[in-house]
Amino acid sequence: MESIAFNINALSPHLFWDVDIQRLSLKANKEFIVKRILEYGLLSDWLRLSKSLEIEEIADAVSNIRDLDHKSLSFIAAISKRPKEKFLCYTIQQSNPLHWNF
Repeated sequence: MESIAFNINALSPHLFWDVDIQRLSLKANKEFIVKRILEYGLLSDWLRLSKSLEIEEIADAVSNIRDLDHKSLSFIAAISKRPKEKFLCYTIQQSNPLHWNF
């Protein structure tokens, strides 16, 4: 699959409301950008990311993230065909789970 150039300005504006989007780059902030897209992004955001990065690159970035919601973890584990145990957010879970865990 041929990757295309990543344009962070084309993503949904609600993803990066708290940071200066001009200071972000996919190369330097890959984990942060991938985490935001997985947790809060729209389908169009995911499609843009998956056209720029291979699934294996996305899974490698997610494997180093310490906190990721269960749905996003299940999604990336399923499409990358990696067991959940290979992801840091699965092995290091919060010791006190949230009261409302949907």
